[in-house]
Amino acid sequence: MTGIRVVMCLVFGVAAVVAVTPASIAAQDLVEIRTSEGLIVAEVYPEQAPITVTKFMDYVDDQLFDGGSFFRVVRSDNQPGDSVRIGVIQGGPDRAISPERYRPAIPLERTRDTGLLHRDGTLSMARAGPDTARAQFFICVGDQASLDFGGARNPDGQGFAAFGRVIEGMDVVRRIQERAADGQQLVDVVGIESVRRLEGAR
Repeated sequence: MTGIRVVMCLVFGVAAVVAVTPASIAAQDLVEIRTSEGLIVAEVYPEQAPITVTKFMDYVDDQLFDGGSFFRVVRSDNQPGDSVRIGVIQGGPDRAISPERYRPAIPLERTRDTGLLHRDGTLSMARAGPDTARAQFFICVGDQASLDFGGARNPDGQGFAAFGRVIEGMDVVRRIQERAADGQQLVDVVGIESVRRLEGAR
């Protein structure tokens, strides 16, 4: 695992940067996403985004992502009406699953508060309005500052709840994004075979 995760905070009213290396992330905070396109490994950040990570890991532990899919891709050639463009792939549980198995929507943990920004490989929760995220998530392809708090992608300016980062398998993410799509919907969805905590996780 390489690179440095940067968290912004305020110290005596002055913006400071706290660098946290991936080596400080405990093994129980790693998940593997097995897809029909290949394996993606990600780390999640429960200290920075506890509500969002708890929600995501509850779905992982209940195996509700198994049999789901990555079904939506957003890239430069399929956003003709958008003045602010992004690059992501979006997935979630099988949409035939009964809504009764879903957890209630959760409060939005804004990037302003968590310090987790939408960079290349960031995992974040999909939503409509604030406090509506339930089960679908997306992975950023490239840096996506417009998805942070104050960003212009959504009119409300509240951004999305970043909660993790891909540490292996961005080649898989990019292959998924490049697949044939009808608008932003994949012609052939990419199956999510399983999502699991890595061995030895709590």
